[in-house]
Amino acid sequence: MPPAQDLFLIVVAVMNVITFFAFGVDKRRARLGRSRIPESRLLGLTFATGLIGGWVGMSVFRHKTKKTSFQLKMVLCSVFNLAWLVIGLWVYLGR
Repeated sequence: MPPAQDLFLIVVAVMNVITFFAFGVDKRRARLGRSRIPESRLLGLTFATGLIGGWVGMSVFRHKTKKTSFQLKMVLCSVFNLAWLVIGLWVYLGR
């Protein structure tokens, strides 16, 4: 079993890939007029360590880039995501 640090990095990487593809899938569904992925799920994935995948997905797929309310929610998710990651690292390192 990999060390905890490696496992943490693997989880973060996987969550970012999932978040990135979720934005792509939602954009495709929007273009095809199909059922969409709820905004709350996209934001939840972003918050759950998918920060980079969410922002890159928005940019690459040009998805929700004109929706100001969604962008503000992404910024809030990003701030909280970074805060809990910093706190988690602080606790993990025993400071």
